[in-house]
Amino acid sequence: MTGKLAVVFGGSGFIGRNVVRELARRGWRVRAAVRRPHHAQFLRPMGAVGQVQLFQANVRHRPSVARAIEGADAVINLVGILHQEGAQSFTRVQAQGSAAIAEAAAKAGVKTFIHVSAIGADEASDSDYARTKGEAERAVREAIPGAIIIRPSVVFGPEDQFFNKFATLMSMAPAFAPLPLLFGGGAAKFQPVYVDDVADAICAAMEKPDAEGAVYELGGPRVYTFRQLLEFTLAQTGHRRMLVAVPFSLAPVIGFFGECVGAVPFFAPPVTRDQIKMLKRDNVVSDGAKGIADLGISPRTVESLAPAYLARFRKYGQFAERLA
Repeated sequence: MTGKLAVVFGGSGFIGRNVVRELARRGWRVRAAVRRPHHAQFLRPMGAVGQVQLFQANVRHRPSVARAIEGADAVINLVGILHQEGAQSFTRVQAQGSAAIAEAAAKAGVKTFIHVSAIGADEASDSDYARTKGEAERAVREAIPGAIIIRPSVVFGPEDQFFNKFATLMSMAPAFAPLPLLFGGGAAKFQPVYVDDVADAICAAMEKPDAEGAVYELGGPRVYTFRQLLEFTLAQTGHRRMLVAVPFSLAPVIGFFGECVGAVPFFAPPVTRDQIKMLKRDNVVSDGAKGIADLGISPRTVESLAPAYLARFRKYGQFAERLA
């Protein structure tokens, strides 16, 4: 081990667990700052004995954030939510939480700071998710001008909330049901990037000598429309479903209904009004932006990886004959 300590906020999340694993492989000591350490015990075996520590911290509680950062050589902020629930709001978690982490890191003298944002982060956006992501970037820059900002497109992998989410909806709906819906005709473009490639990119940026203050937009090797991604999911799971185009004028009503479903305990909303707003804008790497290739990584494709974990949604398993 190098002896250097990296503090990872959101280390038990989808991207976080892969970052923790990659940091441990590279020899870093890792302190995973999470709200519920008893739910993150699976992180410990990702490194040698004692290499991965768990630390209770809540970004809405600044003293716990400051304690988590003590002695850190690098800090990675991965905290984010896809929908609001209770005290976990976009403003409190993504905007104010990121500001708290960056300010504590600056006060502690941390030189290497990675902030994971998202393509489409924009303080002027009408989407609360995108707006607070933009506010978080500004707060981080104000506290640590040399912070490295990572903006991935949709991130996919075995535990993702994209392909798995839509495959679940398709498997639960009756045959030929018009679900899921194509808001705006499904024309929005995405550039899915594999979660391990994102973790590699984050760690590479930490160790890159000239990355200070840089912004990297991460996308996979191919661009797809929303419709194409849903058609791919249908093909891999073997379900027959109608993909019905819905105009954005009807979207608020459908989004509100989705939020009502999400109000039921233990149920995540299938779609929210804020998520539908984000479908009005393409989610792809900007022209001329620094990307994943600048960090020495060749991104892997959806077609080479997603079928392996979508096979569990097939009615008769991964070896069943596919329908023509």
